[in-house]
Amino acid sequence: MIVARVILLFAFSWATLLAQKPAEPPKEPPKEEQHAEPAEEDAAALPKVYEFNPIQAQTEINTGKFYFKRGSYKAAAGRFLEATKWNPQLPDAYRLLGEAREKLKEPKAAREAYTKYLELAPTAKDAGDIKKRIANLTNSKS
Repeated sequence: MIVARVILLFAFSWATLLAQKPAEPPKEPPKEEQHAEPAEEDAAALPKVYEFNPIQAQTEINTGKFYFKRGSYKAAAGRFLEATKWNPQLPDAYRLLGEAREKLKEPKAAREAYTKYLELAPTAKDAGDIKKRIANLTNSKS
């Protein structure tokens, strides 16, 4: 008897559930009422802002030296150039940039980097060598 009642109750509950309409998804408000989120901008499209950061400058120099040793002078020059943007008063970055530009056969860019190096470190131990390099680059074509 109890079993029959349980079966009857179960059947009635099941029938009730089947008779109900399926839940409808919530309706979206009309387009003009929706509050659109501003589209995210592509971070790569934004101009990079450089602030004085000597740690980042040194990191760029170390990475550039790695590329330079591997013979990837273009990558090295890019890293040395980044270092000059993070710390414009860092003479080594300009000297290394000059060396990389020299390897890339870009005498004008190498001269500019070496000249900036001498402006920042006129009494450096290798100042004489850098002056000779500038003279050689001036005498070469371009």
